[in-house]
Amino acid sequence: MSDLLKIADLDLNGKRVLIREDYNVPLRNGVIEDDTRIRASLPTLQSILDSGAKIILLSHLGRPEEGQFDEAFSLAPVAKKLSELLGRDVPLIRDWTEGVDLETNDIVLCENVRFQKGEKDNDDELARQMANLCQVYVNDAFATAHRAQASTHGVAKYVPIACAGPLLIAELKALSAIIRKPEKPLLAIVGGSKISTKLTILESLLDRVDQMIVGGGIANTFLKAEGHAIGKSLCEDTLVDDAKKLITKAKQKGAEIPLPTDVSCAKSFSENSTATIKPLDAIEDDDLILDIGPETADHFVDMISKARTIVWNGPLGVFESEQFSLGTRKVAEAIARSDAYTVAGGGDTLSAIAKFDVADSISYISTGGGAFLEFLEGKKLPAVQILEESARAWALMERAREY
Repeated sequence: MSDLLKIADLDLNGKRVLIREDYNVPLRNGVIEDDTRIRASLPTLQSILDSGAKIILLSHLGRPEEGQFDEAFSLAPVAKKLSELLGRDVPLIRDWTEGVDLETNDIVLCENVRFQKGEKDNDDELARQMANLCQVYVNDAFATAHRAQASTHGVAKYVPIACAGPLLIAELKALSAIIRKPEKPLLAIVGGSKISTKLTILESLLDRVDQMIVGGGIANTFLKAEGHAIGKSLCEDTLVDDAKKLITKAKQKGAEIPLPTDVSCAKSFSENSTATIKPLDAIEDDDLILDIGPETADHFVDMISKARTIVWNGPLGVFESEQFSLGTRKVAEAIARSDAYTVAGGGDTLSAIAKFDVADSISYISTGGGAFLEFLEGKKLPAVQILEESARAWALMERAREY
């Protein structure tokens, strides 16, 4: 990532540094369920603090009504967790657009950027207010890099210096390795509830991969495309024809999209639902497919053992419930055992990795969901593009100072 300006290129001593992080973490009753994204940001924060800089942190959380404060989407739990992890107080600033008071080595967290009108629309006025807070802007939030918003894109147009954080650079480097020269065979595992949210990545990956495993609601749409009964399972009927085209495309290029041969079903879904393993030809009209079966899981595990590069995005079932977690657990553990280069990303994937305690055995864990997928599709990420433009402008100014 030589075309991006890095923190190491700058003297940050005494500077006010505005950092866009991704603290969009899962909460339950105000308690953080998975702090992976917060922990991932710690090396960046500590490095900048050690340089003698003052830090102002920005992030979004959830999808509140823009321009309205909502306690349910407050970053207060994040500020508390950061204070614990850094061993120092990280105050939460509710009203920050007009300025933030800081002393040397201070660090503060601004309240949810989506409480500000104009964040999602990349409003120039809001972007200028953000830029006025600092002397240096750092984007370290890969998970939001596919969005052109005020805190990810607009602000970089108006700050004196805009650079990429270590986490963002590491993400781009790890994912670039898959796009440019992956070791074969390359296996993609794409799960989740809806094929519509991942249709373009499925099409794009089929041009690159040797095999593709689909799971969750996505697999149901593929099963229906192949003529299998799926009961009342989640399925996007309008995309069945698209699934058929993907299956045909895979066969034409010699790739494989293996579908489940057995599944785990229930008549309804709740925490107390009873899981029943059934072969595909035994699915009844009132069945809900909620996970793959053990035979299918074993087949997928065998595929994983033979792959040399693995990309994983999305669970294979409703893994949050123990009785429907077998498929995702077996796949996660097989990926962890593999000596292939493995990259996993996406919010639900991070939760599964945490639940099954396999993080230490995966080559690279991406904090991104949509950005992870769009980068693998080969799309330009707006937040990265603006940093490249800023780096070029900074380089020109530096050369001009030399003359």
